[in-house]
Amino acid sequence: MSRKYVAITGVQGYVPDYVMTNKELETMVDTTDEWIRTRTGIETRHVQKGEGLGTSDMLVHAVNGLLEKTGTKPEEIDLVICATITGDMPFPDTANIVCDKVGIKNAFSFDINAACSGFLYALTTGAKFVESGSHKKVLVLGADKMSSIIDYTDRTTCVIFGDGGGAVMLEPTEEEVGIMDSIHHSDGSGRHYLHLKAGGSVQPISVDAIEKREQYVFQNGRPVFKAAVNGMSDVVKTILERNQLTNDDIAWLVPHQANMRIIETVSKMVEFPLDRVMININRYGNTTAGTLPLCLWDYESQLKKGDNIILTAFGGGFTWGAIWVKWAY
Repeated sequence: MSRKYVAITGVQGYVPDYVMTNKELETMVDTTDEWIRTRTGIETRHVQKGEGLGTSDMLVHAVNGLLEKTGTKPEEIDLVICATITGDMPFPDTANIVCDKVGIKNAFSFDINAACSGFLYALTTGAKFVESGSHKKVLVLGADKMSSIIDYTDRTTCVIFGDGGGAVMLEPTEEEVGIMDSIHHSDGSGRHYLHLKAGGSVQPISVDAIEKREQYVFQNGRPVFKAAVNGMSDVVKTILERNQLTNDDIAWLVPHQANMRIIETVSKMVEFPLDRVMININRYGNTTAGTLPLCLWDYESQLKKGDNIILTAFGGGFTWGAIWVKWAY
């Protein structure tokens, strides 16, 4: 039985208009522009401002732009998968809300929560639906409004994160391009080092939880850094080895934009030149599930048909993985 190929046929990103600089953060928390730059590589991040705006509103911009770019009507879409940890509400899924807002009526939709690895998980999941032959036009979304769950009195986290995300279109193709291979892992013991404590069934939102500021992201940086660099470098090496690829065969490495030090360390550990690593963390910060589609959007004009790229990410939970994509256009 011949293999069915699934191509990325379009990508579109979106970041809010408001730009929060390191200088602005200096007025909010005990930090400096130099401290942030040297430890994270971040200069600015975008923040969604405005009453009643959520992750779905950012994705509406990305999806509408993608539909226009690919010449696709909303009614042609038959599946939407959204990766996010900052859904508009605990339920319904943000994917459902996006569909309603952009007029997608013939699709079923759902969310995936895998933190910073969410877009990778969603991309593989969407590709499997297309490979099965059951779906022909699938939207994979990744976005987060991290400003909604960040404590702006905690300098260890508030300097890192931003808001934004993007979307890609998946379609079947007869050509040997698209999603070629993927690998994913998870380790629940990592929850102790990176989590959001309040708001779930174990610790519902309460006055006590809010007073303890448990409605915000908690991160223990050292173990997260170690696990992230080891996890991402291992899966990149595995993808290369089992597909008999070398670094010379890869046009671009696309790592999750968590921290510039993490990006640089992964690049060194897999012996991949930094000038072929997609980097935009300096402008956007860590947008969690949004970083990978934003990278593809930023670098789209530099991609050529047939280019081999490897996407990799690591997120809270822990979750991590990598995908080999042969660019389709």
